Formats: sequence, C-alpha cells, structure tokens
Amino acid sequence: MQGTFYDHKKRRIRDLSCGDTRVYLEVEIRRVVCRSCGGVKQEKLPWIAGNPLYTKRFAFFVGRRCRASTLKDVAKELDLEWHTVKELEKQYMREQLRRAGMPGPRVIGIDEISIKKGQDYRIVASDLLRRRAIWFGGKDRKEESMDLFYQELGAHKSSRIRLAVMDMWKAFQKSAAKNAPQAGILFDKFHVMQHLSEALDEVRKSEYARLKGKDRAYIKGQRYTLLSHRENLTLKGRRALVKLLAANKRLNTAYLLKESFGQLWDYQKEGWARKFFENWKAALKWQRLAPYKKFAGMIEDHWEGIAAHCQPENQVPLGFVEGLNNKIRVIQRRAYGIRDEEYLRLKILTCMLPEI
Repeated sequence: MQGTFYDHKKRRIRDLSCGDTRVYLEVEIRRVVCRSCGGVKQEKLPWIAGNPLYTKRFAFFVGRRCRASTLKDVAKELDLEWHTVKELEKQYMREQLRRAGMPGPRVIGIDEISIKKGQDYRIVASDLLRRRAIWFGGKDRKEESMDLFYQELGAHKSSRIRLAVMDMWKAFQKSAAKNAPQAGILFDKFHVMQHLSEALDEVRKSEYARLKGKDRAYIKGQRYTLLSHRENLTLKGRRALVKLLAANKRLNTAYLLKESFGQLWDYQKEGWARKFFENWKAALKWQRLAPYKKFAGMIEDHWEGIAAHCQPENQVPLGFVEGLNNKIRVIQRRAYGIRDEEYLRLKILTCMLPEI
C-alpha cells in the first residue's frame, strides 16, 4: 500500500505460551494516508489472526486443541471466552480447507445428516478415494439441494465422476443421473444393513405386542442389545442377548438372518451374490417375518445398484462412509447441539483433514 505516514498505535497481541507463562507481543500498528483515495488505512500484518488480539500460530494452536476437546474445555484451559475460542478455531479450519483445496473426485459418497430434531436434513458429499468430506449444504434432502453440490463442483469435475455411492434415496439417484450421467450408482452396505436393522426392530416390536407376562419380560428394554454388533456388547449384554434369543424363536430366526445377510458383500461375482440372495430370501418362507419380506422386495428393486460392488473397479472403501457418520455424531454430541451451521459445516469438512 502506497501512502504517507499518519500515526501509529500500540497493541498487545497474545502469542503461544511458554510453559505456564502467557506471552504477549507489544506491536506498533501504523496507519497511513492512501495516496489513491485519501483515506486513512491501517497496516496489515500477515502473522496476526482474524481476531487482531491473537497471532495466527496461537489461533492454530487453539484449532488443534479443539479437534480433541470441547470449546468449553479449551476456553477454560486457555482462560478465554468460549466464543473467542470458536472464532479462532473457525480461522484454523478455513485455513485447513484452503490448503486442501476442492478436489476433482472420481468416487463420491453421498449421505444426509439430521441437524435438529425432526426432518431437518443437510447433505454431506465425500471423496471416497481421498477419504475426506468435500461438501456440506442444501436445505433438505431433495433433488434440488443435491443439485447444489454438482453446481459448486462444476460441470468439468462432475463429468469425471465414475461412481456415486449412496443410500437408496430416489432424489440422490435422480440428481446423479442428471448432473453426472456417466457415473455408476452403488448402494453402500452401511445403509442397506441399516434398513435391515429397522426390519429387525419392527419384528421386536411386534413380538413385544403379541406376548404377555414372562415371555414379554425377556424382550423389554433389549432394543440396543438386539441391534448392536455382537463385538460391541459387554459381557452382560452378550448374556442378555443369548437369553433373549433362547426365549423367543422368531426373534432368534430374525437375528440370524440379519447377521448372515452381511455375507452378500463377500462375493466377487454377481452370479454368486444373486444365488446367496435367493437362498436367503427362500429362508423367509413360513417364518411370518413381514418386515423382512418387505426388505427383500426393496433389495430386489435396487439389485443393480447393490450388486455393483461385485465389479472390480467398484471395490472402494465403503467403511469410510460409516466412519464419517460416526465422527459427525461425535461432533454433534460434543457440541451439545450446534446452532451455528457454518461452524458445523467447517467441523464436518475438516474432521478427516490432517493438522496444520
């Protein structure tokens, strides 16, 4: 900036601490008269954070601490206001995104998250090969909201997408067909198994309503035990599961069918996968498991997108989708309900990025 010296003022700027001792830098900030417009402008120092009372390296230190701790805990540790900590973390996360850039993904994952109680959804798009979230937005999970992702990505990058991994939600499929028609569709295992878990829960509810007395007591309060992965249960939980399945034959059958269905993704050829599914479907006969028959019909209707996993070029890290969902749930739980949607967007987009 070209100009004539006007005046200067001193400012105390907090820097990284030395042990338990806080460090402040006393800096003279000059102001000059701009030769072009005649206005008085203040000197900008590149090492000062967006909040001019802190250095950038202090802001980045705060950002790194917030990756593993709550705003309240970091604020208490550094003797700061929680909203100051949040603004410093925002600057850190924006710098992470600036350095990472917007990639041209070849394989994308599409999912929705609920940000409030009720049907208030936002869409998250991920680059499955780079293992990072790349977009968060929309106002719901409708086709128009999904279109916004492809518009921001641009026509050129959208045309290079070869595979889109998603739930069996028609709005996502229609948007992909319209904006990236060359991309194949793959319905990921995590969401398919989620639908089967819901079917199992419906069986549990129907059994609870049908039974009375002691037989009902075995089912009461066992929803988590029945729907959780066996390896995630405590010893007490495993014993309760064994007791529940021994007491109710229909639930035992439904549980075993659910556990066995995951084998579908072990097959490398569609013919073998189809044979497994036909055998699994045949096992439903005479079992009086209406939710499972409905689930089987849904799989039949979406078979092409499910069987796409058998193609060698579609062997992508589907576990990343579940891992990202778990991280988002932790972010929401740690923040006790984030009202600042921009802050939530930054947290989600940077949760898989390396520290800076």
